[in-house]
Amino acid sequence: MNDGRVIMITGATSGIGRAAARRFAQASTKIICIGRHRSALADVENEINAVGGNAATLEVDVTADDQITPAFDEAIATAGRLDVLVNAAGHISTGTVEDTSLAAWDAMMNVNLRSVFRLMQLAAPHLAISRGNIVNVSSVTGLRSFPGVLAYCVSKAGLDQLTRCSALELAPKGVRVNAVNPGVVVTEIHKRGGMSEADYEKFLERSKTTHPLGRVGQPSEIADLIFYLASESASWITGATYQIDGGRALTCAR
Repeated sequence: MNDGRVIMITGATSGIGRAAARRFAQASTKIICIGRHRSALADVENEINAVGGNAATLEVDVTADDQITPAFDEAIATAGRLDVLVNAAGHISTGTVEDTSLAAWDAMMNVNLRSVFRLMQLAAPHLAISRGNIVNVSSVTGLRSFPGVLAYCVSKAGLDQLTRCSALELAPKGVRVNAVNPGVVVTEIHKRGGMSEADYEKFLERSKTTHPLGRVGQPSEIADLIFYLASESASWITGATYQIDGGRALTCAR
């Protein structure tokens, strides 16, 4: 049965965003998928429609104001409403305080923080009408400090604070804002950030020792939490940054 909601998901063509799109599709919701690659969007659209959802796609770069603003307006005008915004687009690269270039810093902030802020601004008036909510995909690095990924850590810490501050500001309008903070999850983000296939396999194997539950996460597990936070079952939850990390945030550096 169609639950009547309209869900917008960034980063919907891979990883956590794609898993979230599939999870919402199981409720037969209308899902607006945002991504940069037409072929990948077509694949997601087919997946969503195959399980009973109703997909629409936007081929845009979330960091480009001249693309995202008109595309957002057109999508909402077509859908007629917006109930949930899921900000799952993300970018990671390595670098320390000494060797992170300004270009790398800006790229991280633009994808992981600035674009989320802009989309939240665009979505807020529509969510106030529907008394909807926002779920941001953050990271365990927003809660704890890790060496070698400085800009990523800062961007996710900023995203957590954006989540909390906006939750306070939008609460009087009945709009909830939450974030999920995954540990290491099997996605393409690290390889897109420059990690080789061999190094990524070593990273996943080592991550079994750095996560107390002894394994890495799967995108579907994060998607289930996103779906819950976006549902009426979580109607008294706002401003939360939820650890879903196999216990990683509880550990000391090693």
